[in-house]
Amino acid sequence: MSGGRPVARLVSPVIVRLGAMAAAMAAIAVLGVVLSTAAVNDLTQDLQPAAAANQSVYQDLTDMSAAVAEWGSTGAKAAADDYQQALVRLPADEQVVRQFARGDNELELLVVRQERAAQEWIARYAAPRMKTDGGTPATPQQVRLSSQLFDSVRSAHQATTETFDSRVRESSTAASFRLKGTILAVVLLAVVFWWFVSRSRRRLMVELSQPLLGLEKVVQRMAKQDHEVRAELTGPKEVRAVATALNEFADAQARARAVEGRIQSELRSLDTARDDFVSNVSHELRTPLTTIAGYLELVADEFEDRLEPRHERMLEATRRNVARLKQLIDDLLALSRAEGRAADMEPIDLALLVREVVTDIRITAARRDIHVEVDTPENVVPVLADRAMLHRAFLNLLTNAVKFSHDGGRVAVALRRSGATAEVTITDHGIGIPAGEIDRLGTRFFRASNAVYNEIAGTGLGVRIMQTIIDNHGGDVVIDSVEGEGTTVSVRLTVVPDQVPGPLPHELLEAEEAAAAEAAARAEPDPDVPRIVPAFPRRR
Repeated sequence: MSGGRPVARLVSPVIVRLGAMAAAMAAIAVLGVVLSTAAVNDLTQDLQPAAAANQSVYQDLTDMSAAVAEWGSTGAKAAADDYQQALVRLPADEQVVRQFARGDNELELLVVRQERAAQEWIARYAAPRMKTDGGTPATPQQVRLSSQLFDSVRSAHQATTETFDSRVRESSTAASFRLKGTILAVVLLAVVFWWFVSRSRRRLMVELSQPLLGLEKVVQRMAKQDHEVRAELTGPKEVRAVATALNEFADAQARARAVEGRIQSELRSLDTARDDFVSNVSHELRTPLTTIAGYLELVADEFEDRLEPRHERMLEATRRNVARLKQLIDDLLALSRAEGRAADMEPIDLALLVREVVTDIRITAARRDIHVEVDTPENVVPVLADRAMLHRAFLNLLTNAVKFSHDGGRVAVALRRSGATAEVTITDHGIGIPAGEIDRLGTRFFRASNAVYNEIAGTGLGVRIMQTIIDNHGGDVVIDSVEGEGTTVSVRLTVVPDQVPGPLPHELLEAEEAAAAEAAARAEPDPDVPRIVPAFPRRR
């Protein structure tokens, strides 16, 4: 087989590319999150605290200015305390601003300018004023100097604040841009990923899925007995291998069907030859056996009361073997008919059939004082069956039950219906069957060892004939036996409740006679025509 890539080589590149794209999407997403997080951290942990510290610097200077003014007007000690506290906070706040501005030339220059303006205001105005006695008003020159110096502080702080605001806006914009860029990159990769998946799906559908669907359709057509269909050798290497094996299997089936047809034809020929052979041999054997039996009867009649005991035993043994051969011929013919005859099915009443079989066996059972009990429902139990063959099957079973029972024993026959199943059970309390030989029952010419030991006559074909007939009727046979205690045989058949058994021949005859009698009773007798009265009643 050539052509076609293996499934692994077909699928592996797709899996690798999908994995690479998924990894790229994950890497971009992680990188974007890291950069956005860094920008947010820079904004929230560095820039905004520095901007807040810059506002604290101006707030400290404002508090110091208010404290200087209150000290000069009231001389309150609280004003001096407020001044000192603001003076202590100022260096710490300036240090935070200075550390953040380090490396940023523009911001660092503005921060230095702000610090110098603050130090000049403190050194030239605030500190001297706080050294004077409390409650001493500032001179006009001092007021002008304070105003000029604090304006410088205010101007420097405003420039620094504007720069900090600009940095905050830039940082916020950068963080937002990184986040949006990450989302956009992930979306673009997702679109590319979807396009690639769609393209790979179409390719796999063409190269893998469609050949598999084609194989499925071929298998379905083969299951529907389409013997001419074959699979196309397309798709990956493995699919082509399956298609090749499927085609070889179909070819092998075609050859097997041809061989089976020839075998069936030969079997039919053999069955025909066997039936002809059995019929011919039976006929050829039956004629001399009938002659032998006739001569035996003539000898017995002619030499009645003159034969010695040993001669009588010889004559009796000959009669017994002739009868056994006749029975064997009859059983062979019955088995041949059961195995080769198509069952002529018709609705019958199984309960009536069972009662008829019991009636047929009662005389034989009475000779050995065996009581046969029968229990069947009064209602009709309809089954589809060949009446004559099914009668023969139950007759064989009941004959065996009587044959293998002890004198004065009892045989029970029961018919039970459960839903769509009818079960006939025949139970005897005779010699039973050895446990190791039950599985061999039904084998041609097989007889249980205890039956042979007790010299009970038989051909070993009765059970085989019965099983063949029951199989032809789609039934089941279950045999349960204990040696020395008895045997129970159960036969299960399917009930057909929608079928009504037809009338038996004698019932039709009775109906015809009743109709004729009724017509004769209604007809007025002609006095001129003599009446004809039958001398004997009509035989049924």
